Amino acid sequence: MPGRFQPDRTSIYKPALAWAAAIGAGWVFVLVVLGAFTTSIGAGMVFQDWPLSNGSLNPAGWLRNAAMFAEHSHRLSAGLMATVTLLLAVAVARSEPRRWLRRLGWFAVGLVLLQAVVGGLRVLLNPVEVTAVDTSLGQLFAMLHAVLAQVFVCALLAIAAALSRPWIEGPVRAATGLGGGLRRLGAWCCGLLLAQLAIAAVMRHSFAGLAIPTFPLTPDGRLVPARWDSGIGINFAHRAMAFALAVALGWLAAAVWRDRSVGAGAKRLAALMVILLAAQIALGATVIWTGRNAYFTTAHVLVGALTMAATFLLTWALYRDELERTRPAGAPVESPTEPGRALTAEATFLADADGRNAPSCLHP
Repeated sequence: MPGRFQPDRTSIYKPALAWAAAIGAGWVFVLVVLGAFTTSIGAGMVFQDWPLSNGSLNPAGWLRNAAMFAEHSHRLSAGLMATVTLLLAVAVARSEPRRWLRRLGWFAVGLVLLQAVVGGLRVLLNPVEVTAVDTSLGQLFAMLHAVLAQVFVCALLAIAAALSRPWIEGPVRAATGLGGGLRRLGAWCCGLLLAQLAIAAVMRHSFAGLAIPTFPLTPDGRLVPARWDSGIGINFAHRAMAFALAVALGWLAAAVWRDRSVGAGAKRLAALMVILLAAQIALGATVIWTGRNAYFTTAHVLVGALTMAATFLLTWALYRDELERTRPAGAPVESPTEPGRALTAEATFLADADGRNAPSCLHP
């Protein structure tokens, strides 16, 4: 019909593919936990070789030694993740008419392979010292490895969400009640979170987690350190960014709650984002108060990834119509105020009035 957008998407929901994507998106958090625990107990270099561990896929004693178990299980899980991602990309490429989703699948494959190579370089180049920054080349690759992990989480979440039933079966409108400002705010929040996770990776791999050993004030009772060095600087940057994120995510949540065109599911996801942020701040304080207890530190990394995931998934849903529609040249834009068109696709994707459309990519 003239004037309508023609969706560049499939109208067929594929349960097997959707569940495979959802399970893959869930498994990536297992990988995050194993990587975080390996770093927290200082086991990243328990094996000096790569891709094998002590020259074997089944190194002697790895099931009995905590450090060996942490690192080798991380490597095995990463291999499984790479396989799952490749199979998922092939399945998407064979069955999906949405070009952007096919490209996203191959992008995820590229990411997981790059992540594997960076992880290997972290091990192989660890003996190379970089005097300019007083660390090893391997540690620099470890920082990059941690950041890429968060980008990979978002890529898998994006694929899983785009294959879910609410995303596929929800209507695509020519115009939505959502302003571009709300979508841009979500994108900015995702960017700030990624920057914070990058700061955290630098802090963790430069052993600066306790450069300021007290919280919320410094040991001399000041909010801002009296003396500075590189460790204190990165530690304080992490704290300052946490405050900035509290403001930004609170602002995003308030904007979502105020917007009448956003469904109840989106509002609940925004609430989850705020809860995760509060838990993350509490865990960060506990990490300092316990002298970087490995379990609290691992939990802090995991909740950080979950906060990123919730914020990204909310933002990704807000961009759904922009991704799913194409407008013929010269065609007029439908008005969102016309009768029967008040419900936006974002609201449909995130609505859960009948309890079926939960705001999660893990509900295909």
